[in-house]
Amino acid sequence: MENKYLKRINELAHLAEKGELTDEQKKEQAELRQKYLAEFKEGFRSQIESLKVIDPEGNDVTPDKLKEIQKKKGLRKD
Repeated sequence: MENKYLKRINELAHLAEKGELTDEQKKEQAELRQKYLAEFKEGFRSQIESLKVIDPEGNDVTPDKLKEIQKKKGLRKD
């Protein structure tokens, strides 16, 4: 699934390669990049916070800090 900002970011990038960006387009490009990065970071954080680490013997070795975050979010019951 493509992010809602990527299409426009790529359009602006192609225009920039040709040297055709206006000041308004440069501002739009910067704003879109910031929004995209914020969404990416939030999604990545969500994935990391839902991880469960298991060692080769089958023991849960998830770091305590991550376990606490998961408990606060209702992802863990232990």
